[in-house]
Amino acid sequence: MRFVDEFRDPERVHSCAAEIRSLTTQPWTIMEICGGQTHSIVRYGLDQLLPDGLTLVHGPGCPVCVTPVEMINKAIDIASQPDVILCSYGDMLRVPGSGRDLLSAKALGADIRIVYSPLDAIKTARANPGKQVVFFAVGFETTAPANGMSILQAAREGLGNYSMLATHVRVPPAMRAILTSQGTRIQGFLAAGHVCTVMGIDEYLPIAKEFHVPIVVTGFEPLDVLQGIAECVRQLEQGRAEVSNQYSRVVRSEGNPHARRVIEEVFEIVPRNWRGIGTFPESGLGISSKYRDYDAESRFGPGPPTS
Repeated sequence: MRFVDEFRDPERVHSCAAEIRSLTTQPWTIMEICGGQTHSIVRYGLDQLLPDGLTLVHGPGCPVCVTPVEMINKAIDIASQPDVILCSYGDMLRVPGSGRDLLSAKALGADIRIVYSPLDAIKTARANPGKQVVFFAVGFETTAPANGMSILQAAREGLGNYSMLATHVRVPPAMRAILTSQGTRIQGFLAAGHVCTVMGIDEYLPIAKEFHVPIVVTGFEPLDVLQGIAECVRQLEQGRAEVSNQYSRVVRSEGNPHARRVIEEVFEIVPRNWRGIGTFPESGLGISSKYRDYDAESRFGPGPPTS
């Protein structure tokens, strides 16, 4: 399969690993942002092909993992109310809140349903006009356009029983927070290819310039990851700090203009707490005041305390 098999070719993978070894003359520490890249590194043992002085640090690249306790608590509280259907992706059901998770709430009688897209939640709202249907929306900028489209669709149809509990997070502010944290060792980044497919690369240019770190937009197949590492090491060895696009077969510098317009229409930039890390300014996307009627936090009020 084109664009898959060729990026898993063992000969090309080992050739790229050899190039990295030849490029590396001193220790470097690189962070891969996306959990998909981490998965590829672990699954294919890519770290075993790298020189000893080259360290990979796994970044905060799983939006499920960084969803804060208070949002899980809110989801459980909303789902436990009468005449409410909470729609969620399956991987959120076992994420613990303060005392329990969504799966436990479901076992106790809450109507919690697994969906595979926000449009499934829209269909549920259409089919259950007497119920409040809430979609628990998590993810980076990658998922925000589709989630935003569901709100636009609900507004067009006048689906007053649909709302969204949004806990989207943005990648660039998290990178900035990592670079400004005390004792950081990160000298370069592999940026998340899927995020850049939507948002483009312009947001990374000031980060690379301000902190003098190379940022390489990277895909997810084994050769993608190694090519991203090679470009990052090449820049580090040459004293450069630029934004490069290894994933050019998918990512355009401007991203996806239509998807970005949906994000700008439906959401606004807000502070966001990242579980286990802390609160970063401008690191989240919340539902804008224009679509407040579809904001579950506004509709159901503040959730229970986190403790």
